[in-house]
Amino acid sequence: MGKKINIKNIPAGYQSFISNGKHSLVGDEPETSKGTDLGFSPEDFILSSLAMCKVATIRYIARKNNWEIRDVDGELEMDVKRGEDGKLSTHITVAIKIEGNISEEQKTELLKHADACYIHRMIDGEWNIEQSKSLN
Repeated sequence: MGKKINIKNIPAGYQSFISNGKHSLVGDEPETSKGTDLGFSPEDFILSSLAMCKVATIRYIARKNNWEIRDVDGELEMDVKRGEDGKLSTHITVAIKIEGNISEEQKTELLKHADACYIHRMIDGEWNIEQSKSLN
């Protein structure tokens, strides 16, 4: 198996302590969902994973090509709707600003690579999520 995440949910709100064994994060739900709003919501984590992958891919490709870039800022928005059949439909908009001494053609190339980043391809790909089982 590839990546592994451990999570501990405590009784306060929906506070969850999430670890990959090296780094830790706090997840929660907003107060409107009876959470304590002390961390990212599950949707925030999904969107931030995509955002991180896109900007890191831009940085990687720029370095690989010896292109001078400075800050890479992204803004992603996600809208989820429930269809009549109960199935969820998600729409994500992405805007990325790349600062640096590069041409418009190079920016276009970097944005093209961002749209093919690993997490973007993973989300577009096939998923097989097993049913939950009891953890002993």
